[in-house]
Amino acid sequence: MRRPRTRAGRSLLVTVCFALICFAAGPSFAGTKIQHLVTPGGIEAWFVQDATVPLVAMEYAFSGGSAQDPPDKPGVGHMVASLLDEGAGDLPSKTFREQLDRRAIELSFTIQRDELRGSLRMLKEHSGEAFGLLRLALTSPRFDADDVERIGAQVLSHLRHNSTNPNALAGLNFSKLAFGGHPYGHPSHGTLESIPTIKTDDLRNYVRRVLARDKLKIAVVGDIEPATLAKMLDQTFGGLPAKGDLTPVPDILAAKPPQSAFVPLDVPQTVVMFGGPGVKRDDPDFMAAYIDNHILGGGSLSSRLYREVREKRGLAYSISESLLWMDHSALFAGTTGTRADRAGESIEAVNKEIQRFADNGPTPKELDEAKSYLKGSQMLELDTSSKLATGLLQYQTDNLPIDYIEKRNSIVDAVTLDQARAVAKRLWGQGLLTVIVGRSPQTEAQPAAAQPTAAQPAPQPAAH
Repeated sequence: MRRPRTRAGRSLLVTVCFALICFAAGPSFAGTKIQHLVTPGGIEAWFVQDATVPLVAMEYAFSGGSAQDPPDKPGVGHMVASLLDEGAGDLPSKTFREQLDRRAIELSFTIQRDELRGSLRMLKEHSGEAFGLLRLALTSPRFDADDVERIGAQVLSHLRHNSTNPNALAGLNFSKLAFGGHPYGHPSHGTLESIPTIKTDDLRNYVRRVLARDKLKIAVVGDIEPATLAKMLDQTFGGLPAKGDLTPVPDILAAKPPQSAFVPLDVPQTVVMFGGPGVKRDDPDFMAAYIDNHILGGGSLSSRLYREVREKRGLAYSISESLLWMDHSALFAGTTGTRADRAGESIEAVNKEIQRFADNGPTPKELDEAKSYLKGSQMLELDTSSKLATGLLQYQTDNLPIDYIEKRNSIVDAVTLDQARAVAKRLWGQGLLTVIVGRSPQTEAQPAAAQPTAAQPAPQPAAH
């Protein structure tokens, strides 16, 4: 079956950035050789040949993403991603979708801050037709007026819904608070004002600038011969422009905390989003920060924030925090929901626990347990061809080596207690950016007083 076609229902920045965190390989692929495939036409891909089941999964990404939206028309990239499989070549939307459905081909596109990503999954016997339909979608999208109007109406409906959704408002306003007028601060799905102004020429211009071979990353896992795959990759991507025409995006440091913003909304539960400047993926201290974040609030029921806010105080049903890294900046960000009359108490509890962690860092026991968990979970998280393809694509976009899967556990083991404590102070010791969405909190949140600044050279981080 194909994925649900309600593209406008996809989440905003935070959920999108949380889904990027992926560090493991599944048991059925343990020890599997990852091939660096180079086609006769020069297309490169990471490839794992696996004949366990007659399936092929491919994930690919073009650099650009929503950061390439025109400043006055946020949402162009999202509209493109939503329309690429709405007819191509001489196949109108209905016919194109019928061909996908008839062969149970899964074809989808998503927009992220720095990339336009695509996903293709098919039975081995239908791989030729699947790659052919993808080629049409990438090289000859139709963008018929009726389809543009229909998808635009879906996006507008989603935006209207999100205008009263506390989680969506928290994510949107957190991005604004962190990044201001930088492209990362713009609404990646557009606005109620911008979507109606997006025309077919805008979509075609975006495709011309972004869909190019020089910034293309590909990962393929499945039952297909290398020579056959190489031929299909050349046929599918070879007709794209050799080079894109991306608008330069400047590096930026997120706004300096502490700052807070309050968004009034008459809902029973107040949503609180908190965070601050993070570490980029190429920072030598990244793994130490990743382990620290797991201890502090990485979604585990054993995390410090969960124990303090949920178990000890009963202030929220759940609370979690993640590292979010992009090409030109990085954040840590967390979220929780609580009763309106306990929002102030919840924010205070979060601030105190994060400051305590910044002051003292993890204990030796916490560090050892986190390492053990992260190493053990490596064999559980990418246990299908689709998950492995997604992980291999992420490694490429993060500029990691092709043998990262084998190296990862040794990188985890190499993090010392002193390094973990130094990174905890560096990352969580500066206070928080906080966005509160709901009824008036007990302690009034003040609007942001400062703007993000252009990135400056960071202090030299501790070496692994």
